[in-house]
Amino acid sequence: MSEVYLVRHGQASFGAANYDQLSDLGYKQAVWLGEYFKEIGVQFNAVMQGDMKRHQQTAQGICEGLGLDLPVDVQPGLNEFDFEKISQSYLKIHPHDKPEKDAPRSDFYRLLKKAMFAWMNDELPHQELSESWEMFEQRVRDVQKRLQQQPKGSNTLIVSSGGAISMFVALAMSMPKEQVVHLNMQTKNAGFSRFFVGRDAYHLSSFNNAPHLETTQRKSSVTYS
Repeated sequence: MSEVYLVRHGQASFGAANYDQLSDLGYKQAVWLGEYFKEIGVQFNAVMQGDMKRHQQTAQGICEGLGLDLPVDVQPGLNEFDFEKISQSYLKIHPHDKPEKDAPRSDFYRLLKKAMFAWMNDELPHQELSESWEMFEQRVRDVQKRLQQQPKGSNTLIVSSGGAISMFVALAMSMPKEQVVHLNMQTKNAGFSRFFVGRDAYHLSSFNNAPHLETTQRKSSVTYS
């Protein structure tokens, strides 16, 4: 079997005009993860990532921490779903759920959770969305199939986003689709999940690890956006 380390991107620019950009802390989180992998002796054969800027920057930070320059396989199937369009579509139906401009971040997470459930249950207008829930699930399945073709004994580093990672986990564990929403709410920035992958198998080993951030000095660096 081969092994996969599936990493969520570092902290992005929540509240900025362009979310798809790592914050200064987000890049540090990625470098620290690479240094952690180097310290414990994890070696990778290749990097796979989505084509979002935050994925690219996170992969660069990890490789910087590792002190390695690895070949990169860009897979758009690893991209996050369009949470902005989904949330906007939901708010057209439920305008009373719109958070105030200066609302706490938890209010925006609550909105996203409601919008994801509505999207999952086909309650949003199709013409306003870039993809359906079924399309999102299928593209993650397609990446899984690609991983099952990796050489036996290889280690692949993957950088993706919380939604796609949650779908990976739910599919590997044969969970109800509702669990994708719940898992998505708890994925840590620059946290990683491990999988063992074979030609006919895909097993979750561990989920949402962030040992590089859970030291006394770095506990305040654990983020979820």
